This record gives sequence, C-alpha cells and structure tokens, in this order.
Amino acid sequence: MIIRDLDSVKTVEWGNGLSRRFLLASDGVGYSLTDTLVRAGTKSRLEYRNHIEACYCIEGSGEVIELDGTAHPIEQGRMYALDNHDPHYLVASPHEDMRLVCVFIPALGGDEAHSLDEHRSSAY
Repeated sequence: MIIRDLDSVKTVEWGNGLSRRFLLASDGVGYSLTDTLVRAGTKSRLEYRNHIEACYCIEGSGEVIELDGTAHPIEQGRMYALDNHDPHYLVASPHEDMRLVCVFIPALGGDEAHSLDEHRSSAY
C-alpha cells in the first residue's frame, strides 16, 4: 500500500505552474498521479508524445485549445483526456489558478518538466 501527503511528494516547477507527483514509475503501478497547479493567466503549448494524460479539474477554470483553435472550457468537475497525444494549449483563467488531478500512462519518471515556447509544443 502506498500512502502519501501533498506536503511530502516530489514537486516539479513545469514552466507555468507546479506538478506535485504522488505516483511515479519507481512505484511500480504503471501510471502516475499528479496534483497540478496551472498559474492564473498563463498559456502553455504542450504535447505528451510518450504518455496518455487524463486531467480532472478540482479548482479554478481555464480551457484546453486544440491547435486548430477549437476551445474546450475547463471548470471544476470537468475531465479531459489527451488520448491521441494531442498537441494543445492549456490556458488558466486570468483571475484564478486552475488545479488538476492528472493521470499519466505510462508513468512519469519524476523529473520531467516543460520547456515552453509559443511556436512549438513542449513534449515529454
């Protein structure tokens, strides 16, 4: 059994927020679980080439925007999944941070962080 508290997990500054990593590859469960903070007013161009990610919004709001411009509002109680390694923009509302609980398959190693650039997707 694995039991962890938020104040004791690995925290990674990923560019426009924090990723608190509850489960990693070294835990041997095959997936990662993170508590991700996206800072208010930020826009991040992202892509997960090696992972499938699902996110559930537990606080705040924002949107996920596909590269063709299709926007999907994200608010507390909404889940989105990047099931095709979808390149996208993750945007937090200008007035509040957005907090997501995320699952990655396969599991993250633990030190991954984005290198943000508005012209190309940061990927890992």
